[in-house]
Amino acid sequence: MVRFGILGAGRIGNVHARSIARSGRASVAYIADAMPQAAEALASAVGAKTKTVQEVIASPDVDAILIATPTDTHADLIEQAARAGKAILCEKPVSLSVPRIEACLQVAGKSGVPLMIGFHRRYDPNFAALEKRLRSGEIGDPEIITITCRDPAAPPVSYIERSGGLYRDMMIHDFDMARFLLGDEEPVTVHALGGVLTDPEIGRAGDIDTASVQMQTASGKIVVITNSRRATYGHDQRIEVHGSKGLLRAANIHDTTVELANEKGWTEDKIPFSFVERYQLAYTAEIEKFLDFLDRGESPRASGHDGLMAQKLAEAASESLKSGQVVQLD
Repeated sequence: MVRFGILGAGRIGNVHARSIARSGRASVAYIADAMPQAAEALASAVGAKTKTVQEVIASPDVDAILIATPTDTHADLIEQAARAGKAILCEKPVSLSVPRIEACLQVAGKSGVPLMIGFHRRYDPNFAALEKRLRSGEIGDPEIITITCRDPAAPPVSYIERSGGLYRDMMIHDFDMARFLLGDEEPVTVHALGGVLTDPEIGRAGDIDTASVQMQTASGKIVVITNSRRATYGHDQRIEVHGSKGLLRAANIHDTTVELANEKGWTEDKIPFSFVERYQLAYTAEIEKFLDFLDRGESPRASGHDGLMAQKLAEAASESLKSGQVVQLD
């Protein structure tokens, strides 16, 4: 049974800890958090103990480290865990700096430990099924990929100030999903638009809350991504892939499949407002996949390299927004 040390007892740390505790294949040995009360509460919920970050990483009772701390700590913690010989599952992104990610991956690579980045949407049952059917050739060659991601509301401005901005914090999941669906091809051009339409405080914090990015591969395939920090109707998560032989679409998940038709029209039940609720199955599957990789001695599917490439796209989008120009990628 794999013994985990969890760094970070916030919202996502709680999600992962509870998934591990329910898995039957792993356990949570220790929790560390800058807020002792948060660590104690989560440890009590999953049958773990609390230690400092350094004690968790150094502990011989820990086989794997799950990093769910603030973004600007990720790269340092990955390096420390790698040098300690621990398997690592780290929330995105590895760092807000491409050179820092590259240096971090060199350390992790030399250690030879498994490193998986938390791009949980790859493991969403609907998105995973779409990708599998795309790979099977069901719609021929993909031509246009459209990804929609809209949150019900923005996080606190204090979080946004530390997040690296919408492209690095929110859209980075969509950059990864675009690469996941494109397969062997990489985008070579990026053109970004963005604005502050939902909350002027976000603009004063130096970020945007509404964005669109267009990308294209060398062969001409097009990706269109739209993000918004406000969707009054719930957590809007959709993907559409148009190909030479047809179309694949993953629609929103509704609370129930019940629909009402009457003289006023045709209505469906609402969609989830919480990303935790929307992606609960994906987070559970992510832990299961990580354990599978460890059991089989395989490299994780969402690797450190995937984290690096998604960050490069996020930086290209930020550059395009500032310049108003299309950014060319190597």
